[in-house]
Amino acid sequence: MSETDDGVDARTPHPPLRRPSRRTVLAAGAGAGAGAGAVALLGGAATAARAAAPAPGSAGPDLAPYASYWFPDSLPKGSPGPGITWRSLREWTPECDRDLAFNAATVPLAERFTPVPANRLARAGQARIASLVSFGSTAGNPSQGSATADHYALTHWAYIDELVFWGGSAGEGIVLAPNAPVVDAAHRNGVPVMGNVFLPPVPYGGDLQWTRDLVQRDPLGRFPIAEKLVQVARAYGFDGWFVNAETEGGDSSLAARTHEFLRALRAAGEPHGLRITWYDALNSTGRVGWQGALNELNQEFFEDRAGKVADTMFVDFRWTPDSLAASGALADRLGRSRHELWAAVDTESHGWNSEVRWDAIIPRDRDHVVSYGFYRPEWTRNHLTDRSPAAFHRADDRFWTGESLDPSRPAPDSSWRAPATAVADRSTVDALPFGCTFNTGHGERWYEQGRVVSDTPWNHLGLQDRLPGRRWVVESAGERPSVALDFARAWRGGSSLLVTGAGAPSAPVTVGLHATRLPLTRSAVLELVHATGSGPVSVEVGVAVREPSGPGEPVPYTWLEAGTPTGGRGWRTTRVGLAALAGGTAYALAVRITGLGKRPLSWRLGALTVRDAAAARRPAAPAAPTVDASAVHGCGASVRLSWRRAPGPVRHYEVSRLLPDGTRRFLGGTCGTALYLPAVVRAGSERAAAFEVRAVDELYEFSAPVRTTLRW
Repeated sequence: MSETDDGVDARTPHPPLRRPSRRTVLAAGAGAGAGAGAVALLGGAATAARAAAPAPGSAGPDLAPYASYWFPDSLPKGSPGPGITWRSLREWTPECDRDLAFNAATVPLAERFTPVPANRLARAGQARIASLVSFGSTAGNPSQGSATADHYALTHWAYIDELVFWGGSAGEGIVLAPNAPVVDAAHRNGVPVMGNVFLPPVPYGGDLQWTRDLVQRDPLGRFPIAEKLVQVARAYGFDGWFVNAETEGGDSSLAARTHEFLRALRAAGEPHGLRITWYDALNSTGRVGWQGALNELNQEFFEDRAGKVADTMFVDFRWTPDSLAASGALADRLGRSRHELWAAVDTESHGWNSEVRWDAIIPRDRDHVVSYGFYRPEWTRNHLTDRSPAAFHRADDRFWTGESLDPSRPAPDSSWRAPATAVADRSTVDALPFGCTFNTGHGERWYEQGRVVSDTPWNHLGLQDRLPGRRWVVESAGERPSVALDFARAWRGGSSLLVTGAGAPSAPVTVGLHATRLPLTRSAVLELVHATGSGPVSVEVGVAVREPSGPGEPVPYTWLEAGTPTGGRGWRTTRVGLAALAGGTAYALAVRITGLGKRPLSWRLGALTVRDAAAARRPAAPAAPTVDASAVHGCGASVRLSWRRAPGPVRHYEVSRLLPDGTRRFLGGTCGTALYLPAVVRAGSERAAAFEVRAVDELYEFSAPVRTTLRW
C-alpha cells in the first residue's frame, strides 16, 4: 500500500497507479503546508509556524499537543526533520506522556442498530465498509482541532464499520495513535477506530530491524511491544490496531514470529475489547507478496488452528473477481464471516471517478461477496478548488449517497456505486435525551443561541453532533427543494440544516431526519429551533411509531403541528408534546414544511431535541479549573488548561474567555478535561485573562461556569 517517490506503485508496474507518494505527501504536510493546522482551536489568530513546533512529549515554549507517533523500539539513523520527534514505543509510559490528557478520547463506543433500509438495493447484514483516512501529517497533527474550517469533517458514519487513522512514515514514526476528536466523533456514532502500525517498504526507508523490534520477545518470552500497543489503545481510548507489514527481506522464521506476535496482541487486547485488522502484505514465507486474496499463504494471520487471529483483513488492491470469490469461500470454510474481508477500493486520486469492479464485491443480483475498504476517501476534500465547508459537504454527500443525493431514490447505475445504494445505514439514537444542532464539527464561526460568539474558523470533530444518517430523503409532489448543511447561520456550533427552493413551493415538503429507537413516555416532548428567511410556512414534525413494511417503503409518520413561522430572520422555538404516542417507540423523525405564500421556500432548522420533560435538569459543573502551563508570546500567550470532570452525564466541555467589558468569547471545547489554547490575546491593560469552563449535556444545556485566570 505504498508508492515510490515518483508516484508510481512499486507493486504493479502494469499499469502504474499515478498518485502522490506517501512520503511526499507526509513530508509536505510536515513542512510549511501545515502551518494553519499547528494552531489549535479558536483562541485567536494563528501565531506559531509549524516548523518551530515541537512534537508531542518535547519541552519548550510551544505547548501545543499533537497526535502521538512512535517507532517500535530502535530509531532511524541521523536526525529528525524540523518539528519531528523520534520516540521509542517501548520506552513510552502513560505517566510520562505530557500530552495524554489532550489525546485521550472519552466517549464510549455506542451500540448501533440497523433500521429498515431506505432503498431496496441496500443490504443489511452483508457487506460493510472500512475507511482508511489520513486526517493530517504524521507529525504535527493537532490533538484537538485547529483554527481552520478546511478539514475533512467526516459525517457519514452511518455506512462505516471501521475507521483506520491512516499515516506513518520512516522519517517521522511508524506507529500512529488516532487523536481524540476523531475517536470521540466515531464512538458517538458506534464506529470503532484503529491506530496504524506501518512497516514501510525498503524504497520508502523501511528497515527490517523495525519489524524485528515489533515482534521481539523479552527474556520471559513475552512480546513487550504487543503489551505497549494494548496499553496505548486503552490509555488513549481507541479500539485496536491496523497492522501493515510491508518491509521486505524477512524469512519464514520472521513470519512465524509475526504470527506469534499477533496472537499475543490478541490475547492481551481481547479482554479489553480491542481489535486487530491485518493488511494483506507479508505472507507465511516471510516475503512481502501481496496476494489480493485470503489464501493459504496469509490465512494464518487471519485464522489459524487455534481460532481467530485478526478480526478483519484488508485485501490488497490487486484482487480480482475470482480471488475475492475464492477468499469468501475460504472464509466460509474457516467458519468466519466473508464480510470480515475488506476488498481495497482506491479513491485517493479519483474519488467517485475511480474504476471499480463493483460486481466482484457488492453485486446487485446476489449476495455480497465480501466487504470493501475505501483507501483515502478524503479525496472529497482534497480535490476541491473551493474548500469551504459547504463545498466539501456537497462533495462528500455525493460520494456517500450518490448523484441523486437521496438514498431512497438511488441514481441509475453508473460507474460509481455509492455506499447508500448498497449498504444499510446504522444509527445510535436509541435513548432519551437526544439532541442535534446539525453541527458538523467545523465552521467559519461559532454560534450560541443564534449569536456569533467567535468569528474564528475552527474544526474539532469531537464537538460534532449525531447527524441524520440519510442525506437526504425528501418527499414532495412538487419540485424537490435543496436540502443541505449550511454554514451561513447556525443556532449552535457552526452549521444548521437549510431547505430552499427555486420557486414558490407547490406542495408540502417532507425531509427525513434521524432513524431512532426512542421510548415515548407521557412526558416526552420534542423541540424545534427553526427560522424562515422568506414568507410564512407551516411546520409539522413526523414521528414514526412503527417501521416501514420493507426496504424502500414509505416511513409511516404521525404528523404533529409545530407552528407557523411568519418570516424574518429570527429563531423560533416550538415545543411539541408526544403524550398521544406514549407507550410506543419512535422509529424515525422528520419535518414537513408547507409554504403559505408565493415566495421561494427558505427554512432553516437549528436544533432538534427529544426529552422526557419530567427528568430535565441542568448539568453539574466541573471543578478545579487550573492553568497548568503557559508561554507568553508578545501581547498574548499559549495556555494549557485542565479541570476535574463534572459528576453525571456530560456531552462535552466548553471554554470561554470572559473579557473586561463582560462579554464572553468562545475559545474551544473538548470531550476530555484538558484544553490547549494557542493564542490568548491580552485585552488592553488587563492584569489577568479570565476563563470560564462549562459542562454541556446532550440537550446542549450549560452547567454553571467555573473560573480560573492567567496573570499577565
